[in-house]
Parts: sequence; structure tokens; C-alpha cells
Amino acid sequence: MNPMSMQLSSKDFHRISEIVYRSCGINLKPGKEALVRSRLMKRLRAQRIFGVQAYLDYIESPDGSHELALFIDAMTTNKTSFFRESEHFNYLRDHVLPGLTSHRLRFWSAACSSGEEPYTLAIWLKEHMPDIDKKDALILATDISKRMLEKAHLAVYPANTLKSLPSPQFKKYFNRLNGQDAGSYRITDEVRKMVRLAWLNLMESWPMKGPFNVIFCRNVMIYFDRPTQQQLINRFWELLEPGGFLFVGHSEGLSAINHKFRYMRPATYRK
Repeated sequence: MNPMSMQLSSKDFHRISEIVYRSCGINLKPGKEALVRSRLMKRLRAQRIFGVQAYLDYIESPDGSHELALFIDAMTTNKTSFFRESEHFNYLRDHVLPGLTSHRLRFWSAACSSGEEPYTLAIWLKEHMPDIDKKDALILATDISKRMLEKAHLAVYPANTLKSLPSPQFKKYFNRLNGQDAGSYRITDEVRKMVRLAWLNLMESWPMKGPFNVIFCRNVMIYFDRPTQQQLINRFWELLEPGGFLFVGHSEGLSAINHKFRYMRPATYRK
């Protein structure tokens, strides 16, 4: 039987939603059935399993832990771009970076996807902190998708994804590739060395101790329910230094969440 011919019942969707929520906190709401079915069928074909229930039984078994990780990877959304929501970077330049005078600086991109956000941040630090190379500065970039982390590690991007970059920065921090990668560009080593990539499930324990000066967690919490959002915000508070900043997506204000942060401007909060 061709997996693509299979239907996804409401019972299947409910079970999938429970597995995803339990694994990574993402709340799959009704209306996502077509998207879930499309991504699920790719995994069925890859595993040559011709039944939704059989596949779900497999990923919930001890032998299916590796496939479960691939399944969760397939279910996550990885939309990103360089200088996405540029207002945050302008605020960082004008109101945050001038106050970061200590030698040790720590930033966290908490859902870095294929790397555009942390590399944008690294470029921004290079451009707007003249003494950044003399500081102990590090950008931690984490994501639940190993597939996206592999792309971030390569740091190779097609030219059409770099249109939002100002021309001087594009020429300064990207090297044009040839051969089979012609038409793509790799971020320079001086930018890449500022970023440390690591796999992390935000719902599990966090090995890093902090404190962080700045945390970016943008366009992630929209996929979580209110209790999960509340838990995350509390954990971010604990890892930020006093006076540290939290940036969330512009569709993710914290008005409906109990928190101790001080509102600075839309999607920008301070401890």
C-alpha cells in the first residue's frame, strides 16, 4: 500500500498530538491535519511502514527512539531569515549593546533553526561593538531539529535568502562558493567562531548555567500552550542576569502570562 493513499483519522491526529506535546511541548491544534499528514507520510515511506498505527506504535517503543527524534524533527516548523524582525536588532544596537561593558558576554538563540538568527546576531556584534574581539563573547544557538543544526553548522546559504542583508555586511561576512555550491555563500570563520551550536529540547533539562545578557526566543512560543509558555518564561528569567533582555516574536507578547519582566517595547522585555 502507498502511504500517501492513507487517511489520517481524528483518532490518529489526537494520538500524534499527544506524542508531539509530550516530546517537545508543541501544541498541534485542529486545522493542522493536512500538514501533519504530509509530514507523517514522508516518515512512513522512509521507514517502509505501511500503517499509521504501526508507525506510532514503533516510535513509542524502546526500539523507536531514534525514529521518534526524526518524527519530531519533521513536525517542527523552521521558518527563519537573516535580520528577521529587524526592530529587535536596532533596539539591541541602540539600547542594549552600549550597556554591555563587562568582559564576559553571553547570548542565547533558543530556537536557532538553520542558523540565520545567531549569525545575524554575531554580525551585529561585529558591526556595533568595536571591542567585541577583545571580549569573551559567545552566542549559544540551540534547536530541537538536528537537521536544521546540520545546516547551521555548514553555514551555507543560497543567494536568494541573503537579500535582506545590507550590501556592506553581505560583502564583508559572506564568501561566495564555486563548484557544486555555486550560487551559495558561506559565512566567514570570524562570524562562525562566535556561535556554539547545540541540540536542545526546551522541555527537558538545560545544561547551561548562564547567566545570559540576552536571550532570543522568537516565534517559538506560538506553538506552545499557556502552561508551557509560563514554564518557559520562568526558566528564561532564572537564566538571565539582572538587567538582561528577553526578545520574543512580535506575535508573542507576554500580556497573558504571569511574569516578573519589565515591558520595554513590543516583544522586548527586561529582567
